[in-house]
Amino acid sequence: MEINLRSVFENALYLLALLNPASKIMFLASYQPAPGQRRNFELSWKSTAAALLILILLAAAGQFLLGRIFRVELYSLQITGGLVVFVIGWTAVNQGRFVKRQQDSLMEGLTDISLVPLATPLIAGPGMIAAVIAGSVADGLLPTCAALTLALLINFLLMISAGGINKFLVKTHLLGPLIRVTGLIIAVVAMQMMITGIRTALKL
Repeated sequence: MEINLRSVFENALYLLALLNPASKIMFLASYQPAPGQRRNFELSWKSTAAALLILILLAAAGQFLLGRIFRVELYSLQITGGLVVFVIGWTAVNQGRFVKRQQDSLMEGLTDISLVPLATPLIAGPGMIAAVIAGSVADGLLPTCAALTLALLINFLLMISAGGINKFLVKTHLLGPLIRVTGLIIAVVAMQMMITGIRTALKL
């Protein structure tokens, strides 16, 4: 199968918007006890590798699992996934944070955060799952996996630099505005995902 590099790059940017690297940067920078540089690198690559494996498997078999096993249509996943991501974006716009304070307290007892909550649901969340399954149906598995890998690579590079990026944003007073702007972008992308799902459902 021939891969259109421009299409892969455009899809990678779309997936990167759904990935929301800013939320991972804020999560790693605010996690207590604060991970050192080596620990941060370990958390970043473990969570990225796990999320990549999960998303590739779902891109390959997701439509079969949804349709044959759970009797769920793709548009239902798009609507639900879009709704969940929209709530995250809306929370960021209104409260200036991606994770609610109640969720912060639930994570205090976790000893290893690389799989939960980093790999899933922060990286391989409902929006990403819906996007890679829809992408594999529309564009093919190989181009979707290529775009996914590129998006996760960019996200990984930002995650390993979380401490420095967070310090710069705090020092320049850009943290709050960045969270709200990013939240708005996420909410818009999520709304479009829901609209696409609704349109597909209405055509049936």
